[in-house]
Amino acid sequence: MAKAKKSGGWPHEVTLPLAGTVRVPPPERLAFYAVLGVLGALEIIDWPVAIVVGVGHLLSEQHRYHALQEAGQAAEAA
Repeated sequence: MAKAKKSGGWPHEVTLPLAGTVRVPPPERLAFYAVLGVLGALEIIDWPVAIVVGVGHLLSEQHRYHALQEAGQAAEAA
């Protein structure tokens, strides 16, 4: 059984029996990504659009990680 541990905000850590400790987003963000995945899988939106929206959302939430910001700015400029 997985055990969840919150280490003060994002990310949450889940300990899985075979994989060890895995960091996951909080439940509300995880739900957002799940809905995007379902929308893409059901072809309600095109899967590339779902990926771009998901990555854009992730980059906007990860403002503390400068490498991701720089990659996002480079992709935006291209």
